[in-house]
Amino acid sequence: MPTKSEVYDKAIRLHEQGDLDGAVATLESLLADEPDYALAHAALCVFSAQQEQFDKAVAHGQRVCELEPDDPFSFVAMSLICQKAGRLPEAERALMQARQAELAAHRRSQD
Repeated sequence: MPTKSEVYDKAIRLHEQGDLDGAVATLESLLADEPDYALAHAALCVFSAQQEQFDKAVAHGQRVCELEPDDPFSFVAMSLICQKAGRLPEAERALMQARQAELAAHRRSQD
């Protein structure tokens, strides 16, 4: 049985080969078994946006932020997806959360 990293890598290869639907299906299958795998949610966020399924993209972006609340990049990515979806208040809120996460990380590094 392949590991979650191997399945994720397969999805990325499918995407690189132009099989966006196959990549999405592979990641969705992976998340059925590994619902807290942030990297798969992040990829599905991007791939769903490429398919112009913005509600789905935002939902996966939100899940990444829940799973990785200390990672400023998660919130920056969420902000960008929300901008593409035309959800400007959510985009602004995610950007503020990115700044807060960055400040908290900086404070932790100073201790």
